[in-house]
Amino acid sequence: MCGIVCYIGYKEALPLLLDGLKKLEYRGYDSAGISLLSGKSIETIKAAGKIAALEEKIKNRPLEGFLGIGHTRWATHGAPTEINAHPHTSFDGKIAVVHNGIIENYAVLKAKLQEEGIEFKSDTDTEVVAHLIARFYQGDFKKAVLQALGKLEGAFGLGVICKDEPDVLIGARRGSPLIFGIGDGGEYYLASDVSAIVNYTQKVIYLDDNDIVVARRNGYELQNLHSQIVQREVQNVDFDVESVAKSGFEHFMLKEIFEQPETLRNTMRGRLLINEGTAKLSGLDANIRELRSINRIIITACGTSYYAGMVGEYMIEELAGVPVEVEYASEFRYRNPIVNPGTLVLCISQSGETADTLAAMKEAHHKGATVLGICNAVGSSIARVSDGGVYLHAGPEIGVASTKAFSGQVLVLSMIALLLGRQRRVSFEQGMEIANAISNIPNLVEETLKLNNCVLEIAKKYKDAKNFLYLGRHYNYPVAMEGALKLKEISYIHAEGYPAAEMKHGPIALIDENMPVVVIAPKDALFDKILSNVREIKARGGKVIAITSEESNPLDSIADDIVRVPHTIPMLMPILTCVPLQLLAYHIAVLRGNNVDQPRNLAKSVTVE
Repeated sequence: MCGIVCYIGYKEALPLLLDGLKKLEYRGYDSAGISLLSGKSIETIKAAGKIAALEEKIKNRPLEGFLGIGHTRWATHGAPTEINAHPHTSFDGKIAVVHNGIIENYAVLKAKLQEEGIEFKSDTDTEVVAHLIARFYQGDFKKAVLQALGKLEGAFGLGVICKDEPDVLIGARRGSPLIFGIGDGGEYYLASDVSAIVNYTQKVIYLDDNDIVVARRNGYELQNLHSQIVQREVQNVDFDVESVAKSGFEHFMLKEIFEQPETLRNTMRGRLLINEGTAKLSGLDANIRELRSINRIIITACGTSYYAGMVGEYMIEELAGVPVEVEYASEFRYRNPIVNPGTLVLCISQSGETADTLAAMKEAHHKGATVLGICNAVGSSIARVSDGGVYLHAGPEIGVASTKAFSGQVLVLSMIALLLGRQRRVSFEQGMEIANAISNIPNLVEETLKLNNCVLEIAKKYKDAKNFLYLGRHYNYPVAMEGALKLKEISYIHAEGYPAAEMKHGPIALIDENMPVVVIAPKDALFDKILSNVREIKARGGKVIAITSEESNPLDSIADDIVRVPHTIPMLMPILTCVPLQLLAYHIAVLRGNNVDQPRNLAKSVTVE
């Protein structure tokens, strides 16, 4: 959730921190704040609302200093007010803290500190951390931080500064992402996401759980919470500044929708062996023998990644004949899941930091399962904790509503399904057919994006609707769920996705002339079935927006609006049919005046439970 950026060096910290916060605003935009060591005191400016509100306050009170911490907040404990905004300072003004995560035992700690006479100004759990460090501080900043961390339960990514030690920046991580950036000539950075610091350095260390980093202008040291020195690899960031810019698009979301052909090419590059009718995923090489013997797969994920997993379920069962279950990561560990020998658990997360998915992964490990990850962020927690996995290589996804990550996840799952299928029951000829179809998907997505103006005109017709129903069958049932989610996320219109046949078991009661129904109906083996569902909708006065493939008669004469995507094999149709649904949600949201990149109450990376 929240975004952290910190700096120590020889440049004015304020512009660097503000720039970093703007890059991180997608992680939370309830409030923002900055603390700088200015002279011999810590100066703090905070504002409720987005970064722009903070900038306005800074105009009247510019801060100077070479050491500072910044934060943009997604509220968990305490309302999104200025007083609850980070950074939080200690009772004596010596300590300032920014925090991402949740301190689970904050109420107990707060009560003890209040008994000692310490007054609290906010309703947040983070303020406890600042007071604890100050309470332990007796001239050794690092020691005080370590003592405080020893009292904390829960998850944290922390950046901390101390008035009495103006040459020290401390970061610590447990359960929340934190990246340490190494600049030139004694400049160092802390950030929740590489995008915040890629303008200034491309050399980073992805901190592990229970790591603490102490940065000074003459160097840095890494250790664990037991004061033992640890070694972490310095890595080069694999994307540039342009990839986190809008590049002429009005919104990041629209840019990312139109990036999909290229990101899909990146996802499959070097992985598709067309002449062999299979795929080679290097992140799975260490587990390839084990993959041959698995007899059950559990896919666990949240949100959009969950719907990608549902598509993967159909793919893997069809090609490999292995039973697959798709589980919400947020529920997986609480029901004591049955994990037997021969079970593979596949965890999907765009950020690689989703708290519920990480918890599910740990539960699966505890039960002895082989755990593989699919994620986009290099160096993320899921990538490091899993037994193997696959990166999407989709580049940074800044828009809160996921688009290119979804199509990338489905593409990766198609290659996993092909790999598993060729190990079991898919023939060489069938494998070549599937591999060729996968290789052509980026080109077909390019063709689909040419429908943008068509979708815009449809959006103009239905932008004021209060409710939408999305229907699909088989491979396109998860697409209906994902399409409904996109509309909900950014337009704030109520929408539900259903298997088309289930419409008769309840939702049909809602259908009238004011209820647009989006039907995903490609020309496949189930086309006649879903055509019957369309006739049922029309018989009750409903408006039908049909997402179909070429040559879809007689649907053309029945539906109110038609969007025709190119045709491909059924298992890959979701990558094409999802595109007009992304565009529909986008255009409706823009026409309604919403901020599609920063929808209300949402954040990009859900790093708390």
